Amino acid sequence: MANELSRPGRRAVMMGLGAAAALIPQAHAAGGLARLTLWPDLPPGGGGPSGPQVEDGSGAVSNVSTPVLEVFLPQKPSGAAVLVAGGGGYRRIGLVKEAYPAAYLLASQGITAFVLTYRLPSENWADGPVVAMQDGQRALRVIRANAERFGLDPGRIGVMGFSAGGHLCGMVAARSTFRAYAPVDAVDELSARPDFAALIYPVVSLQPPFDTTNTRRSLVGETPPPEARAAWSLHTHVGPDCPSIFLVQADDDRVVNPQQSRILDEACRGAKVMVEYHRFAVGGHGFGIGSAEASVALWPRLYRLWLTSLSVMR
Repeated sequence: MANELSRPGRRAVMMGLGAAAALIPQAHAAGGLARLTLWPDLPPGGGGPSGPQVEDGSGAVSNVSTPVLEVFLPQKPSGAAVLVAGGGGYRRIGLVKEAYPAAYLLASQGITAFVLTYRLPSENWADGPVVAMQDGQRALRVIRANAERFGLDPGRIGVMGFSAGGHLCGMVAARSTFRAYAPVDAVDELSARPDFAALIYPVVSLQPPFDTTNTRRSLVGETPPPEARAAWSLHTHVGPDCPSIFLVQADDDRVVNPQQSRILDEACRGAKVMVEYHRFAVGGHGFGIGSAEASVALWPRLYRLWLTSLSVMR
């Protein structure tokens, strides 16, 4: 893993990012990354936090008033792309520990990565819990709208989410026909369905006995009715139109009960959705792309093989 994230690889990614910034008029370089604003004006619904975005000591962000995509362009693009969403219980977004390492890894393998900083439902948005899904759907449409500029195949665009970000990416994948917001421009005529989805230790169920997560609190509150718990539980929406899913979780996860991934695995199999579920005995929660000292570090390699089996990597 250390070799995949080595300094020469990072330099190549950063050079590609500079090229991306030059190609796209609405992008600008910030911290070495090309950035795309999702919405042409204010995000849907209104409300939201005031003041600048806040970053904590771990590199997780909150107080998100302007959702954005950060673009990691590989030196030799394969045409495939992945939207990456970090976790944090919908109260913050783990960029430095989860999303950025995943994006660098993807770029080192020829996959153009788009890290999504999405709105957090707990930050006083008028549209409440749906705001993150609005950003997820819009992000996929923005990526497809810029496919020619980035050299992407619009039919090889996937998602990768961690923890609450896994819940978000799973909902975007399973509910692609749901209109989370009214169209605002021609970009919204494009599909918001990902072609494949990787969910890493995702939150799946908001129903008892799995209702102890911050994700549940952020989305449906402290005492939600049963119908709200069901509506925001990922497995209840899995159907035949759901794309293939790659699923990873450790059995010693003390934040998201490992049974949640098993529930999703069963839901996919019941709906005849292709699913590849990798269980690791040790890893806990929040392992990101994995530590070289633990077996969970194997999952990026397994993910690459899975993409090859789907003909995403050619």
